[in-house]
Amino acid sequence: MAKKKQEEQVKTGGWITTFSDLMNLLLCFFVLLFSMSTVDAQKFQEVIASLQNSFSILPQGGSSVGDGRMVGSGISQLKELDIYFNQVINNNSDGDSEDKSDVKEEFDKEAEKESEKMAEEISKLLQEAGLADKVNVEFNQHFVLLTLNGAILFDSGKAEIMKEAKPIIEKIAIILKKYEKNIIEVEGHTDNVPLSGKSKYENNDVLSFYRALTVANYIKEIANVDPKRLKYAGRGETIPVASNNTAEGRAKNRRVEIKIYNSFYSN
Repeated sequence: MAKKKQEEQVKTGGWITTFSDLMNLLLCFFVLLFSMSTVDAQKFQEVIASLQNSFSILPQGGSSVGDGRMVGSGISQLKELDIYFNQVINNNSDGDSEDKSDVKEEFDKEAEKESEKMAEEISKLLQEAGLADKVNVEFNQHFVLLTLNGAILFDSGKAEIMKEAKPIIEKIAIILKKYEKNIIEVEGHTDNVPLSGKSKYENNDVLSFYRALTVANYIKEIANVDPKRLKYAGRGETIPVASNNTAEGRAKNRRVEIKIYNSFYSN
């Protein structure tokens, strides 16, 4: 019995020596690794400078991470990172904006070329129809604009097309048939002279609307234009093309405009 008790005492203290040896070995291992490593001071400074210039993490003149504010030590460092990434996004957005601007410029250039070609075709057709002196033709990147003097279409204060003016609208409608896939918009315009009490229309806005509607309906009747692609609006006196202070200017402002949009702006 006594012998057995002595064997138990020997077993209970043996692990301490083994654990101590293990710790010594680990310490020696890490000391060895540290002794084998070298720090290139110049490269370290270059890394710090790169961080300073690119990410603005370190303050101006900071030579080490320790000189700055650590990311984990406060919110202010995260704000600097947020500013940096916002700048990157904005710079990329600026690049995208430039690309989009270039695409838009090229798009408008091609659209204007098409409008110019349409204007030449329409001018030729108007010439053949004997309407060159009655219809003014202009164009821009969006549409070709046909302008008719209101005096040749309507009596003063009225929205019914005069009998002698109907052949003019009919010939124009036949020309517009060629562009039935394009959006066509008819606009009525007036001068700034208030309507007399004899007119059945409330004001110039209402009169201009009904004049545009009348012309649009007549075009639709003659050319069978798709109603979905035919628009009309009354602008009243809001978009004058000449001064309303003279009779000549007011005559120019009393007009009907027909816009034939090119294929780029007809979708």
